[in-house]
Amino acid sequence: MIARPQSAPLGAWVFGLLGIIPFWSLPLAVLLAPGWIGPAASIEAVYAALILSFLGGARWGLALGRPSPKPAVIGLTMTPTLAGLAILVLMHGQVRSQLLGLAAALIFSWLWDATSADLPPWYGPLRTWLTLGAVGGLILSAFELGW
Repeated sequence: MIARPQSAPLGAWVFGLLGIIPFWSLPLAVLLAPGWIGPAASIEAVYAALILSFLGGARWGLALGRPSPKPAVIGLTMTPTLAGLAILVLMHGQVRSQLLGLAAALIFSWLWDATSADLPPWYGPLRTWLTLGAVGGLILSAFELGW
């Protein structure tokens, strides 16, 4: 069992883990029904893009909560959402590339959060575990599609 970061709120940990379930349930379900790998991987790609948008929205809310939000920072918070959309649109029909691109985008988003001084100290470790879970599921699905 993975130890919960000590000071992370239990709700953040529980709902974070629940958010990882689709990243693993879809590729594991394909082991039972191999014919569903295409649709399952496409659903997982859309879910990953939604998670990127969620992460950008969390950053947007944090930026707007500051006394004097910087326009450049607010603009930067749109990056995860736009990256997820761009990956889905520009790589349309290339699901394996979408999955790997979304995994890379999640890693870049994690790097931003992990190196940020304006987040609670428990957020970095929590995001590390959740990002590992999400990226692991995306890579597993990409592997199932074949290299």
